Formats: sequence, C-alpha cells, structure tokens
Amino acid sequence: MNHHTKVLAIVTNYGVEQDELLVPVRHLRDDGVHVDIAAPTRDAIRTLVRDKEPGETVSPTHILGEVDATGYDLLLIPGGTLNADSLRMRQEAVDLVLAFTTSGRPVAAICHGPWLLAEAGVAYGKELTSFPSLRTDLANAGASWTDAALVTDDANGWRLVTSRKPEDLGQFLRGIDAALRLRASAAAPN
Repeated sequence: MNHHTKVLAIVTNYGVEQDELLVPVRHLRDDGVHVDIAAPTRDAIRTLVRDKEPGETVSPTHILGEVDATGYDLLLIPGGTLNADSLRMRQEAVDLVLAFTTSGRPVAAICHGPWLLAEAGVAYGKELTSFPSLRTDLANAGASWTDAALVTDDANGWRLVTSRKPEDLGQFLRGIDAALRLRASAAAPN
C-alpha cells in the first residue's frame, strides 16, 4: 500500500474482540497504512478475548464524535458482542458509516460489527456475513446473509467486506487489502 492510505477503526472503550481490532490494525500498519482508532472517550480501549477474558489494552487516537471521516480510504468495524451492541446505539458511529457509504468508500465489518450497518440502514440490498446470531437481524434489515469466511459485495455503489469470526481473519485481511488496492487504483491518475 502507499503511505497515503488511511483507515479508520471505530470501537467502544470496552468489549471489542481483541484480535478483530489488533490483527487488522497491525497488518495494515506493517503494510505502511496509517490507521486511526476512534472510541467514545480518550480512555484506554479494553479488549476482550471470546467476549470473556480481558485482552490487550489499546489507546484510541481519536474521539468518535470528533473524528472527521474525510480523507480515510476504508472504515473498519470490529466485533465483540458488547462493543458492537453499544456502538450501534451511538449516533456518531452511525454518522461515520453513512459518511463512508454515501461517498462510495469501502467498509469492512467482522463478527458482530455488521449490527452497526443494520442500525445505519445500509445493510439493505447487500450480500454479507457476520457472527451467525446476527443472521435474522441482518435479513430483517434487507441484507442477504451467507455463511462464508469472506463476503465482498459492491451493491449500492460501495464495497462491503464481511467475515464471521476471529478464525476468518486471514480471509478478512485479504478482503480489506483488495478493497484498498481497488480504491487506490480508482484514485490513481490515468
């Protein structure tokens, strides 16, 4: 990736699934991508492993309500039940999703992360996957749910990359990389 590529990850300060945040963030940063992490407050982000055990603690770079979506190439929405359930109740998180999707920029969501897409009203007409327990919610939101390690969908003018669980992270990273490459080639002068 080029060094101008920027990704925004959005989480709450407690309950994000450790690897669904840290594995993509480290992968992208190792690749030269600038990654920011926005949370509701400046407090440390306390991750969990399997929704139960305490995981690593991460410092946010931005506050959700103050981060400007302009200039980012992709929005990353990690899972974790508690994280995703409280994130979808935050209007500033919904607004960020809308800022990306209405401008045609890609969104990558894993596990319980797609709940936020349903809340923002942007799951409609998309083929996607998620943690299996979200299947009915996402179908009710107008999405077509598939049980696959990686689902990429370009309907409605923006790319959505989704995966089911931490075990799918290898495929999820490939989907994110492909979305960023596509965006970089589209933005490159002919």
